[in-house]
Amino acid sequence: MPTTLRKWAWLPVLAVGLGLYFLVQGTLIDTRNVNYVPSLILLGALVVPLSFLTFVAGRTGEWRIGPFVLGIAALFGGVVGIVAAGRLEFDTLRGLGTLSLIGIGLIEESCKLIVPVLILVWQWQRGTVRVGDGLLIGVAAGMGFAVLETMGYAFTALLASQGNIGDVEETLLLRGLSSPAAHMAWTGLVCGALWAAVAARWSLAATARLVITFVFAVALHALWDGVSNRAVYVLLAAVSLGWLLVELHRSDTLSWDSPAAGARPVRRS
Repeated sequence: MPTTLRKWAWLPVLAVGLGLYFLVQGTLIDTRNVNYVPSLILLGALVVPLSFLTFVAGRTGEWRIGPFVLGIAALFGGVVGIVAAGRLEFDTLRGLGTLSLIGIGLIEESCKLIVPVLILVWQWQRGTVRVGDGLLIGVAAGMGFAVLETMGYAFTALLASQGNIGDVEETLLLRGLSSPAAHMAWTGLVCGALWAAVAARWSLAATARLVITFVFAVALHALWDGVSNRAVYVLLAAVSLGWLLVELHRSDTLSWDSPAAGARPVRRS
């Protein structure tokens, strides 16, 4: 696919997704048929994250990661991540008070890496490891996690409001719009640093960068869960998204041969 088309592919994805969402919404309102509620929740949770994933994919140099791998990262990364995180949070975080925010951040950011790490091992065996691949796979895994979590919150809002669709749509709007600056950005950043550390054969600088990135991702996650001020949310979103975009631009200028081939950095013009 030509570079220009890849860079702007997110716009038709967003347009089509919104069109489908409003089509379902209008049908639900006109018919009052609750069978359309699951479709509304699915589309509301998916449209913005999928558009953002397409945006990131269009800005990672050559489109080396195919839809199948991204689908695996999103589906299995999301399901495995959210199930593993839910189990650990239920078993270990009861009664910890404010420390639970840090614990949740640590558990979720770790569990979201399970499937990406398996993909990394597969890529390493095949040959070349690139930071851009890691960012994209991390964003995909974060998308899967975010979509499933948003669907869960929307369903909870539906039950808590006794069927008020307005509350469901408000939940979908807030969580859908914020997902690129939350789970998707944090997992993308950590995976990008992980791919770089592996490609650099775990050099001290690359390993330190990975640890620092992971610590900051957990901290941003904990802050996100712990604040209620909208201005703070905007600041955290700006930091997360800005950091991801900087790393995305940086990854587009540098790639590595696999560690087995000597991990030689190659800068592209």
